Formats: sequence, structure tokens, C-alpha cells
Amino acid sequence: MNNNLAISLRNRALDTLTGVKSIPALNQPPSRTTGSPEDLALVLRITLQDLLARFLVSYGQVNYAALKTSPSYADFQNTAAALQTFDPASLLNREARLAFWINMYNTLILDAVISLNVERSVSERLAGVGFFRNAAYIVGGQRVSADDIEHGILRLNRGHPYFFYPQFRSDDPRLGWVIEPFEPRIHFALNCASRSCPPIRTYLPEKNEGQLDLATRSFVAEDVELLPHRMELRISSIFKWFASDFGGRGGTLDFLLAHLSDEGKKDWLASQRERVKFSYKPYDWGLNGKV
Repeated sequence: MNNNLAISLRNRALDTLTGVKSIPALNQPPSRTTGSPEDLALVLRITLQDLLARFLVSYGQVNYAALKTSPSYADFQNTAAALQTFDPASLLNREARLAFWINMYNTLILDAVISLNVERSVSERLAGVGFFRNAAYIVGGQRVSADDIEHGILRLNRGHPYFFYPQFRSDDPRLGWVIEPFEPRIHFALNCASRSCPPIRTYLPEKNEGQLDLATRSFVAEDVELLPHRMELRISSIFKWFASDFGGRGGTLDFLLAHLSDEGKKDWLASQRERVKFSYKPYDWGLNGKV
């Protein structure tokens, strides 16, 4: 069986299980035209930034109930509607496209929690598969789900870690939006509306490098736990699910050493890298806010 056929069969099965065809895209057709691609990308970022300023009540916690009934949410939906006729390929460079898709993912997830009536966790149905496939916008005439953004566009079409084969078929027009080269730090920029996720931020093309570095260092500083008496390194399950993105065991250790700010932890880990064993923290999929 060739890859394209296998991907089609897999998607058909998942669509049936998750009811994708019965749930329309979350953004309605635009009521007006927009300006240049950079204008819409800027509006998306400013809209997300405004929502976070108003409804991010503590570290990573969102007041979804207040957001849902606010005038800001209506403005947000107008911006989302304009994406239907927006071509991301027209953005000027990789940094602009990278910032756009990170902001798009985080915006889509906020919208989906409200629109799909999530109450306790995005993993309530089919271990989250339903949420991340049903959370989708029409962008440039193509349906794009949260899974498509993460595993297809931002992860270089590597595919969902729990499923075989790439996210997109080889003839999928969305392949033109894939971000190259791959950037593993996106795992600390994407927020999946869960308590163990990295916090939500907005990203600017001209500041991607510094912002991704800060997000990664902050997450690693909070997450990495060393247990010398057990010769154990305890880290987020993100490093287990996406081990290949970090280059396996050796690449993960190199990544952590490059982003650890605590010199004591760094020295110990470097000296024990051949002996230390990995363990992974349970991921808290509880909703990151109140509805």
C-alpha cells in the first residue's frame, strides 16, 4: 500500500470516529475583504495579544467564560473569518510564516475550547484526537485543523506521534505551507489549553529567535527535575511523544544542556549523560481555565 492511500484510509477512519464532517470549520465566511497578507498576520497577532491581556488571569490560566461573552470575542471571530481567503504562502519570509502559524494555532485553540463546548479537558473525547481534528479553520480555501498545523505545517509533515504516516499526502496543497527547516522549539510555543502546556504568548517575526529561546528556557527551567540518588532525569512527556524531533536520547540531552540555565543541573547532567535514565512526568490534560 502506498503512503497516499494509507493516509487517505487513516484520515477517513479518524474522520468517522471524530465526526469531523458533521462539524463545520469554526470560522465563518468573511463579510469583507482584507488588506495585505502582512496586515492580516498583524491583526491576528494583535487580536490574540488583546485577548491574552484581557482574559489570561494567571500563569497559563484563561477565563473562557468571560471571553465568550465579551465584545472582544466578536472582533476575534471577524479576524478568523478573514482567514478563509488568506494565502499564508504570500507572507514574505520564513520568520513571518513561523510566527503566523504559531499565533494561528494558539488562537484556534482558544476559539475551539469555546466553540466545541469543552468543559473539563480537551482530551475528553478519544484522548484528544477529536478535539484537535475538529478544531479547524478554513485558511486560503483549505481546511486546516490544529493537528494539521502542529504535525503537518510546523513539524515538517512528520505526522501525529500516535499514528503511522505523515500528516499530509504528497499531493496535498497544504504542503506548500510547511515551515523549513524544522524548529523543535515550537513545542514550547504551542498551547493546547491544558495545565501541562507551555503558557500562551504571541510571536513576532522579527523576535522569533529570542522569544522561542525564552519560552524554551523557561519551560526547561520549570520542568527538568534531577534525582541524583536514583540517577534519574524527570522531564515532560513532550520529550517522549516527540523524541524523534529532538534527535532521540542523545539529541534530547544535547537540547536540554543547551537550554538549561541552572549551571549546577547542567554540570551534573553533562557528567552523567551516559548513565542517567529518563522518566516522564504525567501530562495534566485538565483545562487551563474556567468555562
